[in-house]
Amino acid sequence: MASTKSKARILAIAGVWIVIVFIFAGAVKWWWKPAQEEAAEQAVAQHEQEVLDGTSAHARFDEVVTIGNDLFSGYAGLRSSEMRRYLGSEAVGLKLVDDGADYMQRIKALQSGELDMAVFTVDALLKATHELGEIPATIIMVIDETKGADAIVGYKSKFPNIDSLNSSQLKFVLTPDSPSETLPSVMRAYFDLSNVPLNAVVEADGAADVYKKWRASDQNDNQVYVLWEPYVTKMLENPNMHVIVDSSRFRGYIVDVLVVNRDYLFKNRDTVRKVMQSYLRTAYEHSTQMEPLIKADALAAGDALSDDQVTNLVKGIWWKNVQENYAHMGLQSGHSLQHIEDIIGQIIDVLKKTDSSFNDPTDGHFEKLYYNELLADLQNNSFHPGRTMDSTGKIRSEVALRELDESGWQKLEPIGTLQIPTIQFARGTSILTNSSKQVLDTLVKNLETWPTYYVSVIGNASTRGDAEANKLLAESRSQAAADYITSKGISPIRLRAVGSKPSGNSSVAFVLGQVPY
Repeated sequence: MASTKSKARILAIAGVWIVIVFIFAGAVKWWWKPAQEEAAEQAVAQHEQEVLDGTSAHARFDEVVTIGNDLFSGYAGLRSSEMRRYLGSEAVGLKLVDDGADYMQRIKALQSGELDMAVFTVDALLKATHELGEIPATIIMVIDETKGADAIVGYKSKFPNIDSLNSSQLKFVLTPDSPSETLPSVMRAYFDLSNVPLNAVVEADGAADVYKKWRASDQNDNQVYVLWEPYVTKMLENPNMHVIVDSSRFRGYIVDVLVVNRDYLFKNRDTVRKVMQSYLRTAYEHSTQMEPLIKADALAAGDALSDDQVTNLVKGIWWKNVQENYAHMGLQSGHSLQHIEDIIGQIIDVLKKTDSSFNDPTDGHFEKLYYNELLADLQNNSFHPGRTMDSTGKIRSEVALRELDESGWQKLEPIGTLQIPTIQFARGTSILTNSSKQVLDTLVKNLETWPTYYVSVIGNASTRGDAEANKLLAESRSQAAADYITSKGISPIRLRAVGSKPSGNSSVAFVLGQVPY
């Protein structure tokens, strides 16, 4: 029995030692040896890094800023050699990330810190932040505003004006979730397009794809095409096509801005200021002749533009200088430029009217979307890219409409009938009711954003009773509405009050017109 117990004890001890040996062997294999190998690799890597550092120059840049963008020509200044040169003189490098105008990807990259800064149109920024559910970036500067570079183009014979679009068969060929949605949205918000279905969209992937879809289409497809330069000019080379409406007819709807990640701004205020200054210097350097920059920028992207295409493109973009930035940010008075809050507000109004799911990401606090302190700092330090305040540094204004004679009014092209609530008058009179005055107040604000349109104010009256008296009442009502509008600051040059044949409708209609393109 004792012998059996002794054998068992020996076996137990042997088992323990076997386990210890296995543990030791495992430790050697899985810990000690890898640790030794890792230490050896680290030593080699350290030596290699020391050799590399010892045989390399000092880094050219103290820091590198990453900016998200796409190939829109309005951003050519950001991509220019001058921009890199000015930034380089401040020991700041520049990394540009082209996301193909994927605005949700862009806003998410800002949110994560993958991007430090980015460019957006204000409408794209609002839609992206709404979908994201937060505002990770803030506007610090206005880059440009398109003035014809974005357009709705269609066949002349089929779609002569905006009113002709009011069909249940109409399709907008456009790029979703991009600035090309803005023009149709403005049309839907303010013109009578009640017959156009909400889903009247043929999706495309950029202006080049819209152009391609037009080339493959037929005139009978009931399609209009929403795109931007240089493809607008390319499409208009066909004499059967024309511009139904473009961004030159409105102000403050397609505005490109530079935004910055809020955390990055908080930690790197000085770097952001250097980026702004470098861009404004670049814009100033090219301000008197943008054509060479635009042509070179397009060529670098693989798109060789003709001289005419470049000229039209440059005409369609208003690049904003430093003084205009001060004005847009509310830092300068005595000008006609819109405050950035007014731009934000009117775009939110359009989005609310055309998209039932849209909610204002600022909750009415438009100041949450922009930061003007950096521009204020530049202004307080008398920053200007040029040494003198020449014409390229002054605040420019919208082109004023000329006064028309009777012949000029007759030659106007009617564009569209505005969609507004009924204008009411005291019974049998031309006295505006208080509710009608409120409607006209809203109309005044809209007309301020449509500075290139003339307005025919058309009075209507009942078909019952004395025809001549009804006609005079219609004229009196149109004049009363026109007088009220001009009393609120709209130039009388733009308005013409006329009566119509008695129609049974006692309200007033407003038809926009333009001098032919």
